[in-house]
Amino acid sequence: MSPVGETALAGAKAVVTGGSSGIGAAIVGRLAEAGAEGFVLDLRPASDGILPPGWSALAVDVGDDGALETAFGRLGDRIDVLVAAAGVVPPWRRIGALDLVEWDEVFRVNTRAVAATLHHAVPLLTDGAAVVVIASLNAWRGDPNLPAYTASKHAVLGLVRSAALDLGRRGIRVNALGPGPVATAALLARIDRRAAEGGLPATEALGQAAAQTALGRIASVEEVADAALFLASGASSGVTGHLLPVDAGLL
Repeated sequence: MSPVGETALAGAKAVVTGGSSGIGAAIVGRLAEAGAEGFVLDLRPASDGILPPGWSALAVDVGDDGALETAFGRLGDRIDVLVAAAGVVPPWRRIGALDLVEWDEVFRVNTRAVAATLHHAVPLLTDGAAVVVIASLNAWRGDPNLPAYTASKHAVLGLVRSAALDLGRRGIRVNALGPGPVATAALLARIDRRAAEGGLPATEALGQAAAQTALGRIASVEEVADAALFLASGASSGVTGHLLPVDAGLL
């Protein structure tokens, strides 16, 4: 159970992009436990039957502006909580091996789609609404293996801070979450792919990541979802324009 009250979002209407798997799905579950109902927007959405009661799914490529605009037109007349969790992580590449077509695709999904999501959501956001964007610890630090991803998340943090200043007079709070390594199926698949190419096996790679943290472990999906609920709820009513790390202490 989340440390935030189980009725913290009672009656709230929420929208979560990228909410069918991984961190996004965990956030949907946590928002539902706190009383929210709403929509999941995802490229391959889960069927309504496995979503929490009161939640529906819409299939949409968030990087397709026309499709995204159409989807937002089907969401009703209000959004109290918006979570932008859709994103992609490209393969490791050093600067000298950049694939600029891949670079454009990373920015299309990770940055432009977040801007478009905010753009289309603004008319529906209620005064006092909360927006949570899933950024990354790479929104404030560099990574020699992920320059495109890191640059896209730096840009997202700038967007979050600008939107917070723009929408704050309506009482709308806009914050970002900065997860560190989290053992989602997607991360494990990437680790396995790197291992097949000569990298560390999954247990060693995860152990190495854990050893770098203050807590001696990596953060869990549930902890990221708890942090999202905190930022979405009145428990964080005085917090906006910030990046909240959930990384078990990568200092």
